[in-house]
Amino acid sequence: MSASNLLFLGHPVSDSDLALIRELVMNCHGLSRTELASTVCELLGWKRRVGSLKARECREFLENLESKGLLALPQKQSGRPTGRRTYVPITERGNPGKRLVGTAADVGRIELELASSKEQRRWFRELIGRYHYLGHAVPFGAHLRYLVFAHRPDRVAVGCVQFSSPAWRMAARDRWIGWDDATRARNLQHVVNNSRFLLLPWVQVKNLASRVLSKAVQQMAGDWQKHYGLEPFMVETLVDPARYRGSCYRGANWIEIGTTSGRGRMDRGHQREGLAPKTVLVYPLVSDAARRLREI
Repeated sequence: MSASNLLFLGHPVSDSDLALIRELVMNCHGLSRTELASTVCELLGWKRRVGSLKARECREFLENLESKGLLALPQKQSGRPTGRRTYVPITERGNPGKRLVGTAADVGRIELELASSKEQRRWFRELIGRYHYLGHAVPFGAHLRYLVFAHRPDRVAVGCVQFSSPAWRMAARDRWIGWDDATRARNLQHVVNNSRFLLLPWVQVKNLASRVLSKAVQQMAGDWQKHYGLEPFMVETLVDPARYRGSCYRGANWIEIGTTSGRGRMDRGHQREGLAPKTVLVYPLVSDAARRLREI
């Protein structure tokens, strides 16, 4: 079976690449799907500019090949699959804190701390899991998570922000950029999704949300390039209009560009069309972001 038209993150996959992948899957029965993905990345040189393997994306690619009948992967092992909700710890540190009120100027400096240690990731998971309406789920592909702190009157956690890989297809975004399928496949990794944003419910500080968003996208841009070797040109997010107006995004100069079909990123069978449409907002990180996303 030919590899014609197969792409991995916008790059063509040759017949010889596909043959190597299929041979590896057939001969390495003892490897998990994640181990197979890492091995494929090593053999084919699928690495980020900083040298790390594109294993998460490769696993999704292998599972897509399986769905097309091009190979048969080993059974999934128990763990925390992408997109699944996970256990949320309940600790004293995650309990509601002292009510914080006032304006953004009243709470002093805002600091975003990358959740890189096991302890920080656990705290992030608890706060998102307990207080965000979508809860915590294993993010798709590349991702960065931040704990947000204010410094006045004392240093205290006020929220969380998560950025992750973008949606593969989003009609409103693709029209706004001017993408066809081939250009989107080639340039999609220069878009980042703001997949979670939370100010803790006892934090009621006017204009703080917009201030945090403005700082978050700028800090993420540098961190994303450092961790993944790719310069993000634009950030996207979805807002549920049944719950929120998205005022904090507009206050931080995000641009509303349309609505989604309501399917969700994993509804490949088009079974949920129109059930839960979301407002699409984008934030260009570079001048003329749409043109650069068309032309690079």
